[in-house]
Amino acid sequence: MLLLGATVVLQSASLRATITAFAPVYPWLAFGAGILLGWRFKRSQLVFAAVVLFAAERAIVAFPATGPSGTTGRMVFAAVAFLLPLDLAALAWLTERSMSSWAGRLVLGLILGEPLAIALLVRPELASLAQTLQHGIVTGGLPWTKIPPPALLAFLAAIALATLRFVFRQTVIQSSLVWTLVAAFLALNGDGPRTTVYLATGGLVLIVSLIETSHRMAFSDELTGLPSRRALTDALIRLPEMYTIAMIDIDHFKKLNDEHGHAAGDQVLRLIGSTLTRTEGGGRPFRYGGEEFAVLFPGKSSDEALPYLEDLRETIEASSFTVRGRDRPKVRPDKPIRSSGGRKKLSITVSIGVAEPEEIGVDPEDVIRAADQALYRAKRGGRNRVYVAE
Repeated sequence: MLLLGATVVLQSASLRATITAFAPVYPWLAFGAGILLGWRFKRSQLVFAAVVLFAAERAIVAFPATGPSGTTGRMVFAAVAFLLPLDLAALAWLTERSMSSWAGRLVLGLILGEPLAIALLVRPELASLAQTLQHGIVTGGLPWTKIPPPALLAFLAAIALATLRFVFRQTVIQSSLVWTLVAAFLALNGDGPRTTVYLATGGLVLIVSLIETSHRMAFSDELTGLPSRRALTDALIRLPEMYTIAMIDIDHFKKLNDEHGHAAGDQVLRLIGSTLTRTEGGGRPFRYGGEEFAVLFPGKSSDEALPYLEDLRETIEASSFTVRGRDRPKVRPDKPIRSSGGRKKLSITVSIGVAEPEEIGVDPEDVIRAADQALYRAKRGGRNRVYVAE
């Protein structure tokens, strides 16, 4: 959407004067904000991507391909067009952890050394290499693109590599690096303000991906995929006068962890989380913490929510959970292998406490505490039951 918006704005004749005036400031704002946010949230991958984009934009602006410095400008453009996509593809395959490894440091060192390499291309001794990179510019190149053939091949390879990385690791940040490559391709096929606007928009794509990733980390539980406790706190602010809160706890969860390990416990949490997403009656599930979950029913009383919670309890009770054998291979084999350790099936049950506000204006946290008290009574009453606060 950001790239589409940039394209629409650049095609608008009425906005052309505004774009020309704003273009010199745009990259400083976009890349400055991207670098600061990436550093603040410890996302070195995005910091380096923003630095690479900013350096490319500054180099193209400082050495235009026309005028007295046209020869140098064409060489700089060809070098940037060749190196920029490769840099972004390499960053897409790095992680925060791998950046501190020797391979990651080597890649970052090569990227930081590229300005020196471009400066050396100006020297007469490397004229043949510079001529090769500028092949398309000197000979006329392809009619539909300004990018020289060597750089075009680099772009195609980089987009393929970044897309492949996204297939293996489907995150917002990996997706943003693919779109940033598209922005860079559009930028290098433009001139003047178009180049600046597209490259800065690529930086803006990185900023949005960082904000979205941070939001997901804060408001979503990574293990179960459910909204987190912070998301529940946010939802409580916008509740209607009538609502019901159900607190759900997995029975004998500590015993399961002790006997079968934390990996089995995580599997059970995912199973419960998946089941809660199918709660009917408008119930909204949340991961509250540990083995405890919450389901919020806006606009419903406890009597109205009770049938849906009973259905939920019965669904979980009826489902069986198979504990994976300790000798289970990490990679799925071509042919099934019988586990020597046997496969044990467990029955999982939950206890549920339910509460609604006793009067208008009651603090939702007080309702949660009442639901918790009802949950403890359900536990003391034998577990695997729903108890409504009195």
